[in-house]
Amino acid sequence: MTQTSNAASQIQMLDSGYSREARSLLYQAYRHEPTFRYLFEAQHRGYEQRVRATVRELVKQHFLQDLPALGLLVNDRLVGIALIAPPQRRLGITESWAWQLRMLLSTGLRCTRRYLDYHQAVQACVPGDAVHMLPLLGIHPEFQGLHYGEQLLEAVHNWCAEDKHSEGVVLDTGNPHYQDFYKRQGYVEIGEVAIGPVLEHVFFHANPQVLHTETA
Repeated sequence: MTQTSNAASQIQMLDSGYSREARSLLYQAYRHEPTFRYLFEAQHRGYEQRVRATVRELVKQHFLQDLPALGLLVNDRLVGIALIAPPQRRLGITESWAWQLRMLLSTGLRCTRRYLDYHQAVQACVPGDAVHMLPLLGIHPEFQGLHYGEQLLEAVHNWCAEDKHSEGVVLDTGNPHYQDFYKRQGYVEIGEVAIGPVLEHVFFHANPQVLHTETA
């Protein structure tokens, strides 16, 4: 069924009640991504199960730590999501031994190690501590190309700008199509990392001016 951008959409903060929908959406958004295909060995049997397990554990840990997540809903269906790691708490997921153990049991030692190495390499490109990061960001494939990605990112930028301790937003991608998209949204490249055969690009977007005036 073809979707249209005329459908009513809204942005809202998500809680763990959206966990199942978030996992399904992010699985669809990431399973064909070059970075995930390398990290979780798409050429070997069980790749889709490893991607599902990784997304499940990342989403579970995100909500367990009560970290923010912004969702874009169209006619009450979750079609876009951004998991947000604030400046003071952005390392918590991969530093959790419980998370690492669950990853080892569900994706294996080699894939877990690859993911941790990838995460650390991206972190090394980040310009200081005063930024928000987007560990997972996606629009459901059925709704791509309808400008919902722009709506979601605009909401993320404005939400992060409310934090006086944050200078902006950092994200990364190994997908050339998304690189051009992020540049059109005002991101600048601040680093690149070789993830096996994939060149991962790290982008930064400075916080916009908050659109309201604070009252005394």
